[in-house]
Amino acid sequence: MARFAKGSRALAISDRSGAAFPYREMVKEWNGAIVHNSEFEPKQPQLQPHPVGADPQGLMHARPARVEFPVQDILPNNPFTTTAANAGVSVSYPANQINEGTTFVRFQAVKSPVGGVPIVTGAAGPALELSTTLDTAATATDGTIIVQTGTHFPTSGFIMIEKINALTGKYENEVIQYTGRAGENFTGCTRGTSAPYRGLTPPATTAGTHPIGANVFGCYLATAVPTTIVVGPVGQTAVVFNNLTFSLISNATSTETGGGFQCTIGPLNDRA
Repeated sequence: MARFAKGSRALAISDRSGAAFPYREMVKEWNGAIVHNSEFEPKQPQLQPHPVGADPQGLMHARPARVEFPVQDILPNNPFTTTAANAGVSVSYPANQINEGTTFVRFQAVKSPVGGVPIVTGAAGPALELSTTLDTAATATDGTIIVQTGTHFPTSGFIMIEKINALTGKYENEVIQYTGRAGENFTGCTRGTSAPYRGLTPPATTAGTHPIGANVFGCYLATAVPTTIVVGPVGQTAVVFNNLTFSLISNATSTETGGGFQCTIGPLNDRA
């Protein structure tokens, strides 16, 4: 069987430079070329990258997205504007995202009366914050809720009776829808419901019993006001919602803008 020569004095021609080098000093590159060891070039890593698959999409301990219950928003300074001899009130609420049309809202932390409309009222007449107390204890099935002062509430809508569990300290408020109001009586009540807010209806509350003197809060049906603005350099337009309007139960006495600093707006039941 034939054998190869040792090549101790043999020369080889480099595939790279074409120069002659001692045969024993030649090496083979990754591409099969025979070159002198001084010319050797390793394979560039980018020529053979590691395989890359699709990005992982699933999580090992995935949990469904949590839907937070609505909370209060802070309104700009002096957000309320009334008009003399008019029950309508305009509320400055920039970028409110209430573009579904209407929503039930509750105002809190109002600092000053506006247009002759007090913050709260203990008698007949409008008010910015709707609150009172129960005049008669309520069972879980009562279709009529009687309060101490209710003539400043809308004639239909939603009320919320505040309830705190004495053992756990947690809120167990009940939202009630009513279809009529006769003086201090809310009639046609649907117990254990919830008031829509920003186009969504929060989970229903639970009907329960409530003692005399329990706090009762109300809300207004507000309408988002669209405004068309110019955006971009070539005159494109966009619709934004920076104001709401709602109606008092009677007219304001003067035209005025006010309410103070850091008034809040939010859902009727913000302790769900």
